[in-house]
Amino acid sequence: MKISRLILFFLLVISVNGLLSWLSNLPQDAGPDVPDGKISSVSFAPFREGQSPLTEVFPTSQEIDEDLRLLSTETHTIRTYASTRGLTDVAAMAQKYGLNVIQGAWIGGMTMAEENQAEIDQLIKVANQYPDVIKRVIVGNEVLLRGELKPEQLLQYIRQVKKAVKQPVSYADVWSFYMRYPEIAKEVDFFTVHILPYWEDEPLTIEETAAHIEKNYRKIREAYPDKPILIGESGWPSAGRQRGWAVPSVVNEAKFIRSLVQLANKNGFDYNVVEAFNQPWKSQLEGVVGANWGLYSADRKLVFPLTGNVTENPLWLKQLLYAGLITLLVVGWQSKALVELGTLRLLGFIGFTQLLSVLLINQIAGNWYTSYSLIERLHALCIAGLSLLLGALILRRTLDGLSDKIREKSGVWIRYLVLAFVAIALYKSQALALNGRYLSFPSPQTIIPVIGIVGFMLMSYFTKGKNLTFAQAINDLFGTQTLSMKWAKITGLVLVVTGLSLIIIETAFVMQNSNYEQAYPIVTERIYAALMVTINYSQLFGWTMLITAVLFKTPLRTGAYALVFMVLAIIVGETCTFLMGHDFIESYPNVGERIWIAFVYTITNPQLLLWLASLLILALPLWQYRDNKISGA
Repeated sequence: MKISRLILFFLLVISVNGLLSWLSNLPQDAGPDVPDGKISSVSFAPFREGQSPLTEVFPTSQEIDEDLRLLSTETHTIRTYASTRGLTDVAAMAQKYGLNVIQGAWIGGMTMAEENQAEIDQLIKVANQYPDVIKRVIVGNEVLLRGELKPEQLLQYIRQVKKAVKQPVSYADVWSFYMRYPEIAKEVDFFTVHILPYWEDEPLTIEETAAHIEKNYRKIREAYPDKPILIGESGWPSAGRQRGWAVPSVVNEAKFIRSLVQLANKNGFDYNVVEAFNQPWKSQLEGVVGANWGLYSADRKLVFPLTGNVTENPLWLKQLLYAGLITLLVVGWQSKALVELGTLRLLGFIGFTQLLSVLLINQIAGNWYTSYSLIERLHALCIAGLSLLLGALILRRTLDGLSDKIREKSGVWIRYLVLAFVAIALYKSQALALNGRYLSFPSPQTIIPVIGIVGFMLMSYFTKGKNLTFAQAINDLFGTQTLSMKWAKITGLVLVVTGLSLIIIETAFVMQNSNYEQAYPIVTERIYAALMVTINYSQLFGWTMLITAVLFKTPLRTGAYALVFMVLAIIVGETCTFLMGHDFIESYPNVGERIWIAFVYTITNPQLLLWLASLLILALPLWQYRDNKISGA
């Protein structure tokens, strides 16, 4: 009878979660289908995982040929950004598949004068060699936005190309720069404007984007009524951090592109979607969001269709099965203790186990998908391992409490694992506070300790009622046993040595894993570039180990203070990011109003609020723990 009840409750919990998962992953209407299932033009950067223009690791001719064959079913035209850097034969291959080309030349600062001239020479060569394929050319991409050239320097390159080719010549930048530099507008044959509502200084919801594109297109048209306009870049990310009210998602990317096509067809706009393929290398510059603007993933799988309904997570059923398997293993492993529980306690424990299992699987899937190198995948696995271990310990501790067998001195590993996650939270938070524009909110990485703590507290209050204080519940979770001073010192030393070693090893690995010597011939520049990659964009365990060593040596409340400080710092940092936007300043010239609007965008961002709530939940047990019965371990 008791076993039958256990099986029944397990099936009930799995069924409820299955129903909720099915309802939350129903195919969604993403707007009218793209006519003929093809868009007008798409940005083509053929870099795959491990390839990058930053480290000069370029795709092979075979890989480019495969990409163009694939794109010939999705678009009529491709836009390139460079004419050298492994892309010299794109026009010839595009001709084979009936694709037109908007040929670009990549221009950098004046320190790259030799490379710039090589780009210009190759652009002129292929434009004259394939006039039936290359319909237009673009000299430079956002070089003014990046501040690498002055307008008069850019004009020299534009004039050189205009004299040498028959195709119309343009320059590409965000739409406002054509308003800011009329001398560029006067020189080009057509305007290539970038309108990217996600990146606007005042980010918009997906529903507002079509009107925004039309409004800014009209501004250019009214200012310069006599020249053609190409919307050279417009798109939406499928993954990454939310900016204000701009939410990256697969469904939103599909909605954006379909609405853009409808808008263009209605008004006769010429447009180019950014971009064909997700670009892993961009994660080094723009985080997860920068790597996820493609119609296809980095491994050339369609992110969403241009026709029909769209599913946000097509792998949801597989993930549900994995979560159910973990719950089954826990229930089977602890079946002897579980059959002795009362009805509500048994149902609560199985539900709690299923919740942690779902969160763990979602964390693994999300972290793996947004990891773009061997190092990042190793970090994803380490996070998963720590989460699995902590989740198992919390479930064991919860079952002890439900069985009224909780031991005061056990729980030591829960305490120290939570401190490790606090260190991860502090490391990620300082980066968000200082320069968070491109960094994703790392809530999934700490979701197991956060929900584990909350779930344990709720279970404790359910079993012990009003007689239980919050501090007592925290002590039940952490116990009162700690490492002795000797072992604490040894552990701290091991963490410091290991952390420093990881920083050195990862930096060396980054330098040796690609053409860093060729891209950065000066040794000091090479070391600095690799170090910046590992510090800013790897899930760097070296630094978190150093922070953990400090937390081991200080009172727990010190960690709580640091987490609360990070909450305030992130709010200030996010608000200041909006305040510094040029267009945001122009839209809100009154300082007081500008600060208030920026603050509203910050505190109404659900992703940001979830991370701030995570920090406060991690801070609570550190604040409330009563370290008054310490014994060596």
